[in-house]
Amino acid sequence: MLPLIAAVAEHGSKTAFYVAGGALACWAVLIGVIGVTRPAFPRGAGAARGVMAVSGVLMVAAMATAVITS
Repeated sequence: MLPLIAAVAEHGSKTAFYVAGGALACWAVLIGVIGVTRPAFPRGAGAARGVMAVSGVLMVAAMATAVITS
């Protein structure tokens, strides 16, 4: 993923950041809606780790693209 981000950043395009930031924002809204409508979300420890892992990957991608494309 990082080589792709670096290739986009070389051209001065902020598209990578917009995509990564948008994906993170959509994920946050989705998790918020699911969390409000289902009090037992996530149901198990494995599901909680999965949600945290996806959230972490999206956060790192948004941060990396923000720094690389600045």
